[in-house]
Amino acid sequence: MARTFWHQYFVRVTLLDTNQGRRAVDIPDGPISDGPPAGLRERKKLATRDALSAAALRLALERGPENVRVDDIAAAAGVSPRTYNNYFSSREEAICVALTANLALRVRGALCARPAGTSLAEAIVDALIAQYCAGEPDQATICLLFSSPALRSEFFATATAMERPLAEAIAECTGQDAARDLFPRVLAGAVSGAARVAAEHWLAAGSGPSLATVLREALSWVAPALRAAATPSNPGEPEC
Repeated sequence: MARTFWHQYFVRVTLLDTNQGRRAVDIPDGPISDGPPAGLRERKKLATRDALSAAALRLALERGPENVRVDDIAAAAGVSPRTYNNYFSSREEAICVALTANLALRVRGALCARPAGTSLAEAIVDALIAQYCAGEPDQATICLLFSSPALRSEFFATATAMERPLAEAIAECTGQDAARDLFPRVLAGAVSGAARVAAEHWLAAGSGPSLATVLREALSWVAPALRAAATPSNPGEPEC
């Protein structure tokens, strides 16, 4: 069966479930941090973080987030609650990390690898759709994000943090400085917001167009600003 949405970049790991013994679940394929692991210790820390977030997501989908305790997540990942608290401040944070890990970094990579002659607007739209919509997303998983005020708030905070890699990619592709110039950060915020609104709209509709169609329509409202990056008043679009 084809992997869909959040699961396309997940790998199999074995977690300890106190009720069912050891079982395989999906975790993000790659580190959640921006940079490469520094060594064995760092890789172990990243693996533990990934395992905890994967356990949090699985238990939340099975039981409902309100019925998941920190002790349950820690036990499923085979670590102590104290270890859990070294990585996450809440169950909501752990769940959202599992869903959004590396998404912005993958979009950034796709932008910098875009074919010659592809405009920034086309590249961003295509990259976001490819990362969000490879396979039709699991509605139950998206619904989980909006099932409680705490989860919704945490997801928005996580999505905001994802804007920085996207702003850096836009800056690289337009010859600007993401730390100094306002333009890349404003566009990254607009793109991130459009993607979030598209997901909410698609979920609320319940049926109708696919998420890819809704996402493309939402991003079409941002595209004119992206195309403005290539006008003479801007530095242009050098190759990444």
